[in-house]
Amino acid sequence: MADLEAVLADVSYLMAMEKSKGAPAARAVRRMQLPDPSIHCLMNKYLTERGLITFDYIFDQQIGYRLFKEYCTHSELPIPQLLFYEEILNYQSMDQEAERAAQAKMMFNRFIMSNLLQCVPSEFSKKAIDVIRKNILDNEYPVDLFKIYDKEIRSSLEKNFFAAFLVSESYTRYLQWKNVEMSLHLTMNDFSVHRIIGRGGFGEVYGCRKADTGTMYAMKCLDKKRIKLKQGESLSLNERHMLQIVDSPFIVCISYAFQSIDKLCFVLDLMNGGDLHYQLTQRGTFTEAEVRFYAAEIALGLDHMHSRNIVYRDLKPANILLDEIGHTKISDLGLACDLTKKKPHASV
Repeated sequence: MADLEAVLADVSYLMAMEKSKGAPAARAVRRMQLPDPSIHCLMNKYLTERGLITFDYIFDQQIGYRLFKEYCTHSELPIPQLLFYEEILNYQSMDQEAERAAQAKMMFNRFIMSNLLQCVPSEFSKKAIDVIRKNILDNEYPVDLFKIYDKEIRSSLEKNFFAAFLVSESYTRYLQWKNVEMSLHLTMNDFSVHRIIGRGGFGEVYGCRKADTGTMYAMKCLDKKRIKLKQGESLSLNERHMLQIVDSPFIVCISYAFQSIDKLCFVLDLMNGGDLHYQLTQRGTFTEAEVRFYAAEIALGLDHMHSRNIVYRDLKPANILLDEIGHTKISDLGLACDLTKKKPHASV
């Protein structure tokens, strides 16, 4: 009987995986409704009192950036700075140096040289222009070539367009979305939970599917009684805090978090390829090319944490998970340390 239940659970899980690959419109069950635009006054006051109506705060959020871009796109004002920023993101996503070289030259001619030739005053510093010109002349095209422009573009957009954005319909839509975000209270009913895909000291990890979008996730359910029995409160809270800080394709990141009467639930990226420990036990060894590939992705994940002042302290094969196509992500951040709150002692 137990074997039959396991088979049925596997079939249900595989069917959910197939459904998640379908068209979003076909699998959506419920639609999200935005509050009335009259929420503008209340939400604006709430966010202003908490110092959250700043250009960087809004621009760094996906919904904020999209709505600011929408405002700029429909505005009659010319916004070359935003076009330049988009091209920088495009440049940074390119893997081949030949592609980056062509993109860099196009950007230099279109956004920098054209203004100089037309004698149009540029808001960008001479230092930034000189850095780009020197790299192009030396035929060097690192991924962070245009990083020097990030602060200058942001400053220009904030100076010239942010005030107008704050009185636009796009900003009202932003406040509507923020209200939905703050009012979102998920429960287990928002997910269809399938078979267990992992176990830990405080609970289990399930494969699950979000009801309204059909997206598949891993749901880590921590039993509150087990946490209290093993005195793991600080460990669980620390993991939640660390997951909230990180955002990298090389780290298992959190999408949602909620709790029930007896469980804490973290909804995480789903990784169906097992972990490196399992792969090693099955295969014995990796090829040199595979080792380089895995090491590079792990290093990128660690580098992202270090850029957030986080020290990861539980690196082992069992904590490196693989997805369906073989990419790796670092998991289990419970033992990670946030150095902004706990500075290491200086060596004597």
